[in-house]
Amino acid sequence: MLADALIFIAQVTFGLLSFTLLLRFYLQWVRAPYRNPLADFVNALTDFMVRPARRIIPGLWGLDLPTLLLAWLMQFLELLVVMQVRGYRFGAGIGLAIIGIAAFAVVAVLKMLIYIVLGATLLQALLSWINPGSPVAPLLDAMTRPFLRQFRRRIPPVGNVDLSPLFLLVICQLLLMLPVAWLESEALRLLR
Repeated sequence: MLADALIFIAQVTFGLLSFTLLLRFYLQWVRAPYRNPLADFVNALTDFMVRPARRIIPGLWGLDLPTLLLAWLMQFLELLVVMQVRGYRFGAGIGLAIIGIAAFAVVAVLKMLIYIVLGATLLQALLSWINPGSPVAPLLDAMTRPFLRQFRRRIPPVGNVDLSPLFLLVICQLLLMLPVAWLESEALRLLR
């Protein structure tokens, strides 16, 4: 019972830190408006980790690598703590186990990024029907524009209804079901 509580605390703590770091990375990557309540909240939560990391790790091609690597590190630490609490014995195969945990952390980060796109797309689609003039609408538009643009070029609106979010949601789900699930199973195989 104590082990379950420790695992829960580790998953919540490291998961929330990883999620906010990925959200910060994603907002910067899509060049979302910087002055908005979400960005202020995310930056306030993650500045204590990102600022020191930026002194050590440079950005690459305009990407905020320190933030992305910190998100990966949080996932790595979460998996390590969970495995330790569950009593996983590394033994002689510690090198392969560390590689497996690192690979599984990469897959977890990839999954979380896809879920961020899914969530932003769903929120944007709902707000476009309920309250298109919402103050959050420009932020959600910036978050989904790079992906929806590809569909909007090829799929015309049907009866003034934009179907591109539907196609993006389907693609995201297929990505989670096929390549991401396969990568996850391969990473788990390294841990056995």
